[in-house]
Amino acid sequence: MAEPRVVVYPGSFDPLTLGHEDIARRCLKFADKLIIAVAHTATQHKDRLFSVEDRLAMIEECFSDEPRVEVADFSGLLVDFCKRIGARMVVRGLRAVSDFEYEFQMALMNRNLWPDLEMVFMAPAGRYTFLSASLVREVASLGGDISGFVSAPVLRRMREKTVS
Repeated sequence: MAEPRVVVYPGSFDPLTLGHEDIARRCLKFADKLIIAVAHTATQHKDRLFSVEDRLAMIEECFSDEPRVEVADFSGLLVDFCKRIGARMVVRGLRAVSDFEYEFQMALMNRNLWPDLEMVFMAPAGRYTFLSASLVREVASLGGDISGFVSAPVLRRMREKTVS
């Protein structure tokens, strides 16, 4: 029997958007198990809205219907995390050409650190190509309606954060 295909989808997910969910659910077409991995340390400077624990809880709630999805957090190098859990494939979402340049550089570095790790780039559904967690945070902070960009569990937590 073949080893299960364990795929890691890493990111900050602050918050998880419908674009993230789209990519994660489509990963299940080729993954036996998908681990959505929340990074403790951002690779790019980002202001955080939710703690890692809050993000993990949100993601678990959003994927409670899917037993093949697990949620984990990690610190340090992504390749070390993947080795530790037995994953040989990482999925990253690309919205625009500007994402590709950064992600391609990271993929080449990761390949140099661990040649057995494969990086797969996925484009979100067309209706989510403009969507980013930072845009969702900004619109919410200014009182805008984000209900079309996040699922109900995330929307509830976003409203709690932006009202307080």
